[in-house]
Amino acid sequence: MVSLSLFWEVIGKSVRGASHCRSGMTNQDDINYYPGQGASDTVMIAVSDGHGSPRCFRSDRGADFAVKAAVGSLRDFICDQDPCQSLSDIRQTAKDRLSREITMRWQHSVESHYKIYPFSESEYQILKDHSHFYAYGATVISVCVTPWFILYIQLGDGDILTVSAKGEVERPLPVDTRLFANETTSLCATHAWADFRFWVQTDLVNLPDMILLSTDGYANSFQDDSGFLKVARDIWEILRSDGKDYVQKHLEEWLNETSEGGSGDDITVGLVFPSR
Repeated sequence: MVSLSLFWEVIGKSVRGASHCRSGMTNQDDINYYPGQGASDTVMIAVSDGHGSPRCFRSDRGADFAVKAAVGSLRDFICDQDPCQSLSDIRQTAKDRLSREITMRWQHSVESHYKIYPFSESEYQILKDHSHFYAYGATVISVCVTPWFILYIQLGDGDILTVSAKGEVERPLPVDTRLFANETTSLCATHAWADFRFWVQTDLVNLPDMILLSTDGYANSFQDDSGFLKVARDIWEILRSDGKDYVQKHLEEWLNETSEGGSGDDITVGLVFPSR
């Protein structure tokens, strides 16, 4: 297997939506990444959006469990791979194993939390005929960058964008036509593992110069998709000109301003880029 000696860094931020600040609702998003700081030849990141509906009254916890399940599953997956294994085998193993592993880890975390903090009678009434998993409903988006490939994973709404060294912005995964209005695939679904989407990038020549992951509150804050794609390029340009520390310092401010002037929803953004 051909490898590329390149080091990557990860930064990110999750902000409470403007509308949630006004209503007193907690941030339903979450983010997790590994390693926590510094550069590495293998990095992984996950963002999640808890549904936040009345029946998903513990989705903030569900989002926390989702990002931890994704990063934990990816770490185990990478440790178990044989460098001599073909990329086609790795691709198939990822599809066969990771969706089930992430789902099972998430369900285990939900079960553990539910046993310690069972629902009240009024919460059972709100949930009605749905399973207890529904109360924790959340999406999950994750990316893992290794010296041999980049793995993109998505369940539910939100976005993954890549920016090339020439500033070209693309989506490595096509738009999921099953998602419309407020409907989304979710970890709380009965067969959630079957709804995951994957793509493995094995082209080590045309690597992205930045990968952006975001919950749907970000894209929904722009009038059209072109405005959203432009902001990814803008962040990439600032990252190149002013550096990681500048972006990290101002990212929370930018996201708060975007939520206030746009969707009002929670916004979470993660950025992966080569160490400079």
